[in-house]
Amino acid sequence: MSLLIDLQNINLSDHTEKIIAEYIWIGGSGLDLRSKARTLPGPVSDPSKLPKWNYDGSSTGQAPGEDSEVILYPQAIFRDPFRRGNNILVICDCYTPAGEPIPTNKRHSAAKIFEHPDVKAEEPWYGIEQEYTLLQKDVKWPLGWPVGGFPGPQGPYYCSAGADKSFGRDIVNAHYKACLYAGINISGINGEVMPGQWEFQVGPSVGISSGDQLWVARYILERITEIAGVVLSFDPKPIQGDWNGAGAHTNYSTKSMRSEGGFEIIKKAIEKLGLRHKEHISAYGEGNERRLTGRHETADINTFSWGVANRGASVRVGRETEKDGKGYFEDRRPASNMDPYIVTSMIAETTILWKKT
Repeated sequence: MSLLIDLQNINLSDHTEKIIAEYIWIGGSGLDLRSKARTLPGPVSDPSKLPKWNYDGSSTGQAPGEDSEVILYPQAIFRDPFRRGNNILVICDCYTPAGEPIPTNKRHSAAKIFEHPDVKAEEPWYGIEQEYTLLQKDVKWPLGWPVGGFPGPQGPYYCSAGADKSFGRDIVNAHYKACLYAGINISGINGEVMPGQWEFQVGPSVGISSGDQLWVARYILERITEIAGVVLSFDPKPIQGDWNGAGAHTNYSTKSMRSEGGFEIIKKAIEKLGLRHKEHISAYGEGNERRLTGRHETADINTFSWGVANRGASVRVGRETEKDGKGYFEDRRPASNMDPYIVTSMIAETTILWKKT
């Protein structure tokens, strides 16, 4: 076993100019992450210099067997925390051989929105709070919970320390450092209200990079939990009953919101979000109706509301933003399994491009 670890940890840069690039893409479910590796002749820092690649889309639910080739277009590069050295992780999106984005390629349409001159001028910033649950591998029950049973009620677990309250911290800390190594703008971590549930935050990130960074952070977490023999769940309500669900609260601001008088711009943006509440909810993650019940720090899924410092609202504005008259707001509706390309671009589209009729 020690020899196996030694081989995995070989520093290739001591022996060859060649590097390994792990190409990552999103599979047919819209949440499953796939990847495969290839050798490149030397270090690369510009994704446009990377070769396109292909894969069998019939094995990922993205193409029929008789015409199964899907093309990977490299879009962003991150340092590889697993292989290290000059090796890289590459986030890709997916196209037909004719160059058309396949239906599950949500990055393509998001990039169009972020490339709109009006959106670019506003420099939209995002900070995404990604909640997730760690599960025991063989029983698919939260880490630290008695098998088939329940721990004590919620209260002592949020941001806690101690073997009877905090479960999985080694995984969480490994992920935190791996993301920093990779070049992801991960800004923090914390234990969540339900035991076995954690959160990491990515941002502030601008435009399309927010989605790229969150997807790669998810991929790194999948790899780390794989090594640890723990199952990663992004289910928005993994345990029914009096337990908190898992969300992906999305903090957002534009240049106008961050400038003097920005609070008035924020209120107008929130009004627009309320007018398109149903469209946003339909795009904010599967199973969200089990989470957005009006309980456990959520607003009811059928009702839009906003408030200052109100964690039971659809959209929360911080006290500091109200006091300063400028800043950001938090959309608390997205589920933990949301697609960040869809959510970030939709918020920008509604608040910047959409016109009330």
